[in-house]
Amino acid sequence: MQEFLQLIVTGLVIGSVYALVAMGFALIYKSTSIINFATGEFMMIGAYFFYTFMVMAGLPAIPSFLLVMLAAAGLGFLVERSILRHMLGQPVISIIMVTIGLSSILMGLAEMIWSTDFKNFPPLFPRAPVIVGDLIIRSNLFYGFVVAMIAVAIFALIFKYAKVGVAMRATADDQMASFSMGINVRSMFTLAWAMGAVAASLGGIIIGNIGGIQPTLGHVGLKIFPVVVLGGLDSIAGAVVGGFIVGLVENIAGGYLDRYVGGGVKDVAPFVVLVLI
Repeated sequence: MQEFLQLIVTGLVIGSVYALVAMGFALIYKSTSIINFATGEFMMIGAYFFYTFMVMAGLPAIPSFLLVMLAAAGLGFLVERSILRHMLGQPVISIIMVTIGLSSILMGLAEMIWSTDFKNFPPLFPRAPVIVGDLIIRSNLFYGFVVAMIAVAIFALIFKYAKVGVAMRATADDQMASFSMGINVRSMFTLAWAMGAVAASLGGIIIGNIGGIQPTLGHVGLKIFPVVVLGGLDSIAGAVVGGFIVGLVENIAGGYLDRYVGGGVKDVAPFVVLVLI
């Protein structure tokens, strides 16, 4: 029972990160009908931005975090304006191939700028583990979960109550009606990409703090696709629920089945869920 509860806790932490990143993925798809296969690389670049500001530039954690958010939004803005805006109205497969190419470009840039060496963040949270009843939770897991949930809540509040969030939801539901009501639809597309990049970068920072970073960190983003398919490609709330489900499934499956097959179940489990769906 103790092992099961420990797996549940870890699964919820990982699931919260998946939920956060999947929300950005779903936001981009809902607003622009574009499936962004470069989501994982946005995560990876965000983690490297944080490493650059905090470790290489020596800035404190909070200013580094704020700079990452600005840099991530700028990256999303640049990608939408310079690449994806020109793909509007093109066949879906063409847009998908562009985002796959973009993921390769971002990974190559990361290798050239930061090398392929494995890197760790300095401690961001108190080192002492968090004890909940009989459970002992690693501090980076516990605080990573808290940060992810706060971010999810903030995004949800923006979408529901902020004027810009309402405009984005309107654009996602009916672009022509939104345009006729005076909403700048193209600006909403740009904002969707900027916010999607911010959400992915937040996830990258949390995952990087748990297990370190390297250019292949973006491969984690492949697990986001089963999450959003489970929750519904155009459902932001569904993406959050799907994130928790996939996080739990992969962690429990890995914890109980890896010992019998020699490992790898954790990496396969999300795609088994995708195939079943």
